[in-house]
Amino acid sequence: MTISVPQLEEARRALDGPLYADVAGDMDISFEFFPPKSEKMEEQLWNAVRALEPLGPRFVSVTYGAGGSTRERTHATVARIQRETSLAAAAHLTCVEATREEIDQVAREYWAAGVRHIVALRGDPPTQGAKYATHPGGYENAAALVAGLKRLHPFEVSVAAYPECHPDSADDTADLDNLRAKLDAGATRAITQFFHEPETFFRYRDRVAAAGIDAEIVPGIMPVTNFASVVRMSAMCGTAVPEWMARLFEGLEERPESRQLVAATLAAELCRKLYAGGVRQFHFYTLNRAELAYAICHLLGARAKPVTQEAAA
Repeated sequence: MTISVPQLEEARRALDGPLYADVAGDMDISFEFFPPKSEKMEEQLWNAVRALEPLGPRFVSVTYGAGGSTRERTHATVARIQRETSLAAAAHLTCVEATREEIDQVAREYWAAGVRHIVALRGDPPTQGAKYATHPGGYENAAALVAGLKRLHPFEVSVAAYPECHPDSADDTADLDNLRAKLDAGATRAITQFFHEPETFFRYRDRVAAAGIDAEIVPGIMPVTNFASVVRMSAMCGTAVPEWMARLFEGLEERPESRQLVAATLAAELCRKLYAGGVRQFHFYTLNRAELAYAICHLLGARAKPVTQEAAA
């Protein structure tokens, strides 16, 4: 059998690379959690927080339910992380179903609890599929929310970015104009909606740069543990699901442990390719699953460090 020159070159490249992507030297990570709905889920959350804490993320964020439905639980979770761990906690805050005064009061309570980082989002309507409408007396969008937060206190503010365009944006230009407005209002960085292929992020980064936006754009990484669920979520936010992903998860419906192994490998490979393209920050949507997020970060070369009692006090 004759082996072609391209095949030989591909084989050499494969041999030259390591079997895992050790990129820990200059890699920053952060994690997202969601507030628990039951005692069992609360135990899972805190196990995840404690398991991931030694990896030294630069911050961890806690989500806010549609329509502000988890406002109290989000606040309690963020405050406890800030109070009882060494982690820098970031609280999600949205514009929906609340007046400016109500949102400002929530922000003041976060500041009083020692929280200095807010993830400011427009938010989704409480009814799935409903068209977004500004709450009477509320902030009209995320840019206005960012400006309001910065008037209250010198918060560090992260906002959302959409590599495949937000479903409510008229087009890519309008979407980038909205991103610019949020950053001009005082946001520090943007964290992207999840995506499934590195080229999606690279194309978006190029469009952002071409628009003259030079802020930090952090890729949001969603490990695919349940393919059917990811297809549903992707459809809701306009994220394309590549055909090869369906083949990859085919036949694993009744094999959750195998899905976890595939998910960790796939996410680590995505991060490796992003790193090769110059990305140095990664934000992981953990779904409160510690071992999966830990495995991905370990594959990337991150290693646990001791957590001192003083830092966690």
